[in-house]
Amino acid sequence: MIHRAVAIGGPPGSGKSTAGRLVAGTLGLEYLAAGDVFRAEAKSRGFTLEEFGRYAEAHPEVDRDLDRRLQDRAGPGVLLDGRIQGILCRRHGIPVHAIVVTASEAVRVRRVAARDGESEASARALVLAREASERARYRRFYDIDLDSAPADLTVDSTHLPPSEVAAAVVAWVRAHDEEPVR
Repeated sequence: MIHRAVAIGGPPGSGKSTAGRLVAGTLGLEYLAAGDVFRAEAKSRGFTLEEFGRYAEAHPEVDRDLDRRLQDRAGPGVLLDGRIQGILCRRHGIPVHAIVVTASEAVRVRRVAARDGESEASARALVLAREASERARYRRFYDIDLDSAPADLTVDSTHLPPSEVAAAVVAWVRAHDEEPVR
C-alpha cells in the first residue's frame, strides 16, 4: 500500500502519461489524468484541444473545475497525472509524492508528432502553443511558476524508454513512502 497520493507532471510529450499508467499498474493505484478530462471536455463542447486551451485562457472555471475534480479524489491509492497536481496537493495539505518527467524539446516534439500523426513542424507549433497557454493560465489562475515548482523526483526521459522511467519512479516511491503523520 502506498500511503500518499502520487502526482506525475511534466510538459507535453515528456512521457508522463505513459510512465504514469505503468507506475499506477505496478503499484496498484487508480490512474486519473487531467489531460484525459481536459480532452473529453473539449470534445463534449465541440472544440479541438488547441481551441479549448485558448477558451480556457479566458475562462478560469475550466481549469478550476478540472483541478477540483482531480483534487477531490487525491489520496493514498491514487496517481494523478497533471502538470500542477503535485503542487495543488501540497497546497491543500494532501500528502503527495510529486514527480516530474521531462525531456528535451526535440524529443517531446517527435513524440507528439508520432502520437498525433502530425508533421514535426506542426507538432512543434502545437506543443509550444500548449505550453505557453498552460504557463499563462497556471500563473494567472494559481500563481504557479512551473519553472520554480519543486518536485520530489525529476526523471529526464530524453534517452529512456517508458519502462525505465516508470521503474525509476516506482523505485523512488517505494523507497520514500511512509505513512503521513497525522
